[in-house]
Amino acid sequence: MAKIKAIIKRPDEKVGHMTWISDTLENLQRTVGGYIETVTFGDMVIICDEEGRLKKKEPNCTIGNVSFVGTIIAVGQDGDEFADVPIDMTGWKFLIK
Repeated sequence: MAKIKAIIKRPDEKVGHMTWISDTLENLQRTVGGYIETVTFGDMVIICDEEGRLKKKEPNCTIGNVSFVGTIIAVGQDGDEFADVPIDMTGWKFLIK
């Protein structure tokens, strides 16, 4: 089972945490609590629950001009595959609002 380095941020966390996660659809869905949706920012991908707003999930953070709700996962991309997140925690802290 492949694992990738990711940042997981829950709404109750100020910054989130770096971890290794299994790169399977089932695990990603379990982590965000629903069907996944991806939002790409350059070489980084944010994975979130596509129905998070409909489910009235708790606000999480804003990245760029996109506001996220519920738990999010930040990863990188390698073509059509997810890869290790291309940012460290210091850069992540400055990215999220």
